Amino acid sequence: MFQFPDPNLALTEPNGLLATGGDLSPDMLLSAYQQGIFPWFGPGEPIMWWSPDPRMVLFFSDFKLSTSTKKNLKKYIKQGYSISCDQDFDQVIHQCAHIPSRQNKTWITDEMLQAYTHLHQLGFAHSIEVWSGKANNSELVGGVYGVSLGQTFFGESMFSTQTDTSKIALYYLIQFLSKQGLTWLDCQVPSEHLMRLGAKAISRAEFLSLLKESLALSSSNNINWPATMSL
Repeated sequence: MFQFPDPNLALTEPNGLLATGGDLSPDMLLSAYQQGIFPWFGPGEPIMWWSPDPRMVLFFSDFKLSTSTKKNLKKYIKQGYSISCDQDFDQVIHQCAHIPSRQNKTWITDEMLQAYTHLHQLGFAHSIEVWSGKANNSELVGGVYGVSLGQTFFGESMFSTQTDTSKIALYYLIQFLSKQGLTWLDCQVPSEHLMRLGAKAISRAEFLSLLKESLALSSSNNINWPATMSL
């Protein structure tokens, strides 16, 4: 495992910047996640590695959908929408990279796209897809992807082209992970959107302790990811 600097040595401004350089090889990426570190940089910038304080996490017991999102979920079920897993990872990550509101400020560069697609091919990165009909035979309208290590899931990004479909993708991801015995997922940096869903900021020290405990539960990537999920 590649050994990064102690996350507690990260800068306070910019918050969490720990190191620059290296590469996005599977070994380096997986080593980073196991140490509570993730890459985040823009086009034309060097690879930057972060461990912010505080850290945003979502405990599944705190997760909540608004009344309007629940209504949309019921509507989509009636309309024949479907949920799949790992059936179109490439399209999910590309959609996340090209969300209109992000304009040219996306951190999902071509280099990141290639790196996480490679992780997906190796069985470490996964996606949940929301379709406007049967999977792979309709339009992809929402999704979420992230990295799975043992009993730990690191959320990366999500997108929607229809109202609430990213939230619905996250909902099914959480339902599935809960059945696998997981109780939380990493959201990396605070955002109002995630806080409305129940995520909260905890100290880096608390996060690293939580991560250590979670990784100790299983040292292998042992979750069986299904092709479809029931609506």
